[in-house]
Amino acid sequence: MIGFLARRLLTVFVPTLLGISILVFGAMRLIPGNFVDVMIGLGPDVGDEQRVAIAASYGLDGPWPMQYLSWLGNVLTGDMGNSLRTGQPVVGAILDRLPVTLELAGLATLLSLLLAIPAGIIAAVNRGGPLDVVIRVVALVGLSVPNFLIATLLILFVSTQWPVLPTSGFVGIENGLWPNLKSLILPTIALGTLLAASIMRMTRSSLLDELGKEYLTVARSKGLAPKAVVLGHAVRNALVPVITVVGIQSGYLLGGTVIVEQIFAIPGIGRLALDAVSQRDYPVVQGTTLFIAAAFVLMNLITDIVYGFVDPRIRVRN
Repeated sequence: MIGFLARRLLTVFVPTLLGISILVFGAMRLIPGNFVDVMIGLGPDVGDEQRVAIAASYGLDGPWPMQYLSWLGNVLTGDMGNSLRTGQPVVGAILDRLPVTLELAGLATLLSLLLAIPAGIIAAVNRGGPLDVVIRVVALVGLSVPNFLIATLLILFVSTQWPVLPTSGFVGIENGLWPNLKSLILPTIALGTLLAASIMRMTRSSLLDELGKEYLTVARSKGLAPKAVVLGHAVRNALVPVITVVGIQSGYLLGGTVIVEQIFAIPGIGRLALDAVSQRDYPVVQGTTLFIAAAFVLMNLITDIVYGFVDPRIRVRN
């Protein structure tokens, strides 16, 4: 196990984060208008010499490769720099917003699992029937509609037809569990729709594949009830590919929070990153992107490890 983890860290984790850091660092500096332009504007009252002096005071005057190497060296020591806009350490800003994003992503994952796995099982057991058709159509819609459109439609519906839920803002859990959950209901639905659709489709197809296997025929011949055959044998084996979808898509949820948090005014990491892009706050953008990428890669690594616990036939080889 240790050898497996070491190989994954060296061959996947490190190269992925290094490549993403280079892409984000370069892309931010290719966007028209740098931090100095955004901070003081483009008016003629500020000369070129003053702009150069301001850029130098923020460490933005050197060649890009040198700036990148300096930033990367600090990251390796745990220092992601300070926000150009507020002066707050980037690590501190991420940690301040992390609980909100984790709560939103966790609720979206939980909602997806509670809805999608039972729906996938029902669709597989009733293959070709009306329930199967309805569930498949709903899943197709969930896969086809982007989360920002779902968020917009939810806000429109609640605002005009069913004004019982807040359409923006966030209430911390310290102000009460129900107000906290109530403020996250709409963002959770918008964020979890795609994940629920993916899990449902994978659960259905995986379970259908298991239901046609010989060992279930043997189980039925022994007199086991149909429910025991499906839930006790087929579902457990069918969950292995479902775990892959949950692991990968849960990583995507952190990226999906960027738009959802902005639409619903949720103060999470996604909104922090989007605000930083508009302000050309390079350290914050680089830090949040690197954090989200690291979380995504770690989710894939954890998924590989969980395989062995769900299906004893699978072993992680060293």
